[in-house]
Amino acid sequence: MSTKAIRATLSGLAIIPAFVAVMYTTVAKDAVYYKHVNEVMNAPDQWYGKPMQLHGFVVDNSILQRPNTMDYRFKIKTEEYSVVADYTGIVPDTFKDGAEVVLSGRLGPEGFKVDPNGVTAKCPSKYEAAGPSGSAIR
Repeated sequence: MSTKAIRATLSGLAIIPAFVAVMYTTVAKDAVYYKHVNEVMNAPDQWYGKPMQLHGFVVDNSILQRPNTMDYRFKIKTEEYSVVADYTGIVPDTFKDGAEVVLSGRLGPEGFKVDPNGVTAKCPSKYEAAGPSGSAIR
């Protein structure tokens, strides 16, 4: 084997494992699951304590705020599954009954504990689709 081939092989043996190690440690510490309520609540025990983003819709008339606090308790659901969520903090303006939300936090036996600043309410569409002639479809 030539000297160039030996150098290339040794370089590859040093660089590739180092690259894999850097990628693993970088991605592993910040990785979180993105799940819908029905995916988690059909077998909740396996999700307890794992950091995740949970997607669902706020159940109508479920938002409760303790007086004179920023403590909220509400339910979110997808399909027939729902979960109670607890959050302390400021909620977005678009957070209301029926709103599509993504919560960051952890699931436990008592429900979903939302992280600080962990509520993202998606904005409803403010635009209507245009018809073939450019007029709005109503």
